[in-house]
Amino acid sequence: MRNRIGVVKRKTTETDISLSLNIDGKGNSRIDTGVGFLDHMLTLFARHGLFDLEVKARGDIHVDIHHTNEDVGIALGEALNKALKDRRGISRFGWAYVPMEEALCRVVLDISGRPLVSLTLLDGTSIGKSDVPSVQKDGYSFKDAEHFLVSFTRQSKITLHIGFGKSSDLHHLLEALFKALGLALRQATRLDKEIKGVPSSKGRL
Repeated sequence: MRNRIGVVKRKTTETDISLSLNIDGKGNSRIDTGVGFLDHMLTLFARHGLFDLEVKARGDIHVDIHHTNEDVGIALGEALNKALKDRRGISRFGWAYVPMEEALCRVVLDISGRPLVSLTLLDGTSIGKSDVPSVQKDGYSFKDAEHFLVSFTRQSKITLHIGFGKSSDLHHLLEALFKALGLALRQATRLDKEIKGVPSSKGRL
């Protein structure tokens, strides 16, 4: 299997990011964003997706984590887009359920070329304020995770549907999410010998 690697360097007045993603890796990672909880989630994403991921980010976290969180999501999406190249032979679709003690998350995705994030409860209903914890965990909130995912999908151009079971533990909920995202993306990016060319009736993704 050929190594499909995306390398991104992104520098703004707010952040300076170097990121490398090998989607044909072994799950190795070196993550240093300055945001400890995000480092943990990206390590889980790489481990369960079997992606080799290196991230070095410096940002204005003395203000807050917003810019670093957003720009790491952007850089990861750009790297995935580069690593997938012309999308020939990929499985395209992926899905996974992951439990984390009382928390449960479902991720279903399509490497479609149409960026979208849908966040609902597992039964498809809208998430209410009492359904998921909004209280920050180590400075990282549910809204931060949502913002990261929107930034990631816009650049990777994937359609991403996420369903949650109710949980009072934000750490458990987001850990299940990032593990499921890695597993689903691993499935969708795998090369399938039976798929000839780009897996779309349009001839492109």
